[in-house]
Amino acid sequence: MHLHDVWFVLIAVLWTGYFFLEGFDFGIGVLTKLLARNRPERRVLINTIGPVWDGNEVWLLSAAGGTFAAFPDWYATLFSGFYLPLLAVLVCLIVRGVAFEYRAKRPEENWQRNWEAAIFWASLIPAFLWGVIFGNIVYGVKIDRHFEYTGGLADLLNPYALLGGLTTLLLFTFHGAVFAGLKTSGDIRLRARKLGLRMGLPALAVVLGFLLWTQAHSGDAASLVALVVAVAALAAALAVTRAGREGWAFALSGVTVVATVAMLFLSLFPNVMPSTLDSAWSLNVTNAASSPYTLRIMTWCAAIATPVVLLYQGWTYWVFRKRIGTQHIAEAAH
Repeated sequence: MHLHDVWFVLIAVLWTGYFFLEGFDFGIGVLTKLLARNRPERRVLINTIGPVWDGNEVWLLSAAGGTFAAFPDWYATLFSGFYLPLLAVLVCLIVRGVAFEYRAKRPEENWQRNWEAAIFWASLIPAFLWGVIFGNIVYGVKIDRHFEYTGGLADLLNPYALLGGLTTLLLFTFHGAVFAGLKTSGDIRLRARKLGLRMGLPALAVVLGFLLWTQAHSGDAASLVALVVAVAALAAALAVTRAGREGWAFALSGVTVVATVAMLFLSLFPNVMPSTLDSAWSLNVTNAASSPYTLRIMTWCAAIATPVVLLYQGWTYWVFRKRIGTQHIAEAAH
């Protein structure tokens, strides 16, 4: 296996880790409107991700930085051609981070309500747009002989990409619901379980439709295995959610996210951005990669830094592993 193949796998792993962690993170943000009935319950939901949301975004920085260094042509075409949706995601992430920090700075009702609305929208929009972006990456876009994107914003809003956006939105919201059931106590925990069950069947139908479309378009035997794993894990997550096994439900919803992202990258390889104008103009792991020397240096850096990141992030989740409920909010306020 060549180093450019290794780095394609590593970037796929980074995006998978980001969607696994930030997926339930976005889901919790959406649930602040769908699940929480009052301000203490919204505080409970926000506090479930309070210690970890910013650490989860490290995976996005690593994925984008790794793409820039390992596949500069991929990075250039992606971030210039998809400028508007990626800018919208970036603005939402900035607003979301500010909202988490500023929401409790003042006690006025309007102040807190506005920041809570910002958390909701700045979670829902990226959850949808990431599916649109990756749907276009996998399905292919208008790339010319100079490896430049020649389409417009309307070309990115095609039916396959929009279905991908709906897939990530529903899947992340379900992922957040089972995480809320795992991390909360009392009435909100029971309602999170019920909401997860109500959302699970629509999510299963949409995920199945999107992955079948992907398989028909560019899948192979390996991507078919990932499809089966994703759908089976989501169906199993629904079953154990009904049984009240939140830990298993979260693990299985995580497997669904991982298998879904894995299928997208499996169906994409060896391309990194297919061209719908001419397959010879597609960006792939060979023509978009950096020099072998650059990839060797990056491999050594990744081998040293990655275990450190995994250790400190795992330690953070272990320290903040206990459930919280509205009674803890009342005690803190008192």
